[in-house]
Amino acid sequence: MRIPGRWRLQMAWRALQMRRRYARACKAVSQFPRQGAKLPHGLHRPLVVTLTSYPLRFPYLGKTLRSLLDQTIAADRVILWLAHADIAALPDDVRTLEAHGLEIRGCEDLRSYKKLIPALREDPDRYFVIADDDVYYPPYWLQELVRASREHSGDVIGWRARIANLTASGHFEPYRDWKMADPNVRSDLRVFPTGMGGVLYPPGAFDVRVTDEDLFLELAPHGDDIWFYWMSRLAGRNHRIVKRSLDFVEWPTSQSSGLFQDNLLGDGNDRQLAAMETRFGTVP
Repeated sequence: MRIPGRWRLQMAWRALQMRRRYARACKAVSQFPRQGAKLPHGLHRPLVVTLTSYPLRFPYLGKTLRSLLDQTIAADRVILWLAHADIAALPDDVRTLEAHGLEIRGCEDLRSYKKLIPALREDPDRYFVIADDDVYYPPYWLQELVRASREHSGDVIGWRARIANLTASGHFEPYRDWKMADPNVRSDLRVFPTGMGGVLYPPGAFDVRVTDEDLFLELAPHGDDIWFYWMSRLAGRNHRIVKRSLDFVEWPTSQSSGLFQDNLLGDGNDRQLAAMETRFGTVP
């Protein structure tokens, strides 16, 4: 089938814009660290940025970490959690970042849950911001999450979210039909933050079962976003997104993975949402 001319132009324009954003992101991380003092976050408890990775992502991990360490406000800690067996494979460009405040911690291999579960077990009474390992985060990314948290104390704050479609009885409709949330959307139970953009969880954001390894590996083994969403709703937390748009740049490493294909393009998310509903009922 022949693609109409206007579509070809639109596709070419989008490809050009993506290349430009990618080039700007590469230039920004190459200038790490930026000069100038960081602002204090001003929160009443420590602020921890936490993420995980694995060897297939290591070639671009250093770029992501440099962007996380180069924010306009200072986190108290930036922690990279890795399965014990993966630490030896870390490249030198990641190791050098320990001199700039990066903490590299070994833990049990809990798949994507490594980004937050070990930190929660260590001390849950902190502000946690989760990030992905294959994304460039602009310098104001963390500042805007903190600003929104101050304005809406106690809420879970994300940069990106989907709006869940619910049936009349309160059950989730297929995930692939959920639309991306507009920055001006009001907080309600349908706001479902997605981890790629980063999510801030305040102290006490989760139900006490959040660290139950047997339970989350049974119900949502590949859906940490689903698990953390449900556990925070069970704790009575609202969800909202930053009222500002942000074009995220993803390094070319990950989105062809089987997990992404199954969760978003297949029915992996729907299976895990159904399992959560069966165990806990409709989302509170």
